[in-house]
Amino acid sequence: MSNPLDNHASAEVAARVERRWATLMVAFVSLLVAVVVFTGLHWAMMPPSRVELVNPETLHVSGEFVESNLGSAVETDGSVTVRILAQQYSFTPQCIVVPTNTPITFRATSADVVHGFLVTDTNLNSMVEPGYISTFRTTFDKPADHLMPCHEYCGTGHQGMWAHVKVIDKDAFMQMANQAGNSARRLSCVK
Repeated sequence: MSNPLDNHASAEVAARVERRWATLMVAFVSLLVAVVVFTGLHWAMMPPSRVELVNPETLHVSGEFVESNLGSAVETDGSVTVRILAQQYSFTPQCIVVPTNTPITFRATSADVVHGFLVTDTNLNSMVEPGYISTFRTTFDKPADHLMPCHEYCGTGHQGMWAHVKVIDKDAFMQMANQAGNSARRLSCVK
């Protein structure tokens, strides 16, 4: 038969241990909340240094992301800049052509909601947010076709939001660029 005094002492020990663990967990959760609040306030007061803003309401009217400026363009230093506009439920242009062994700068923005920018089989992966310009650089080593799905849920047509990145030989790309000359349209897979 068990002694009632032993049961009472065991209950007190168990209650004391539970209070210590509860206190420890409350302190830990409080610390995590404090870190989140501090980080949020810090970023709000000191945003990243290279934030580029754009007005999503005037993207099609003026500036860098007008339709005639979208796609691939050869820069004076020989690098290539690709401008992309994401909007429900498509990327413009739908097919992007870029050369191999050339520095490529992708500049993307959104006209409406948050979208995802992912080029399969590469390390290109970013969010594209309205009001901001996402910039990332890469070089493709060999010719290939890459899918470019939106990987951030952007609405009911999200699953159909795809584009293509076609990497071609540098000489073939430069020949295409020379044939296009000073035309208002940028290079894309569609002529």
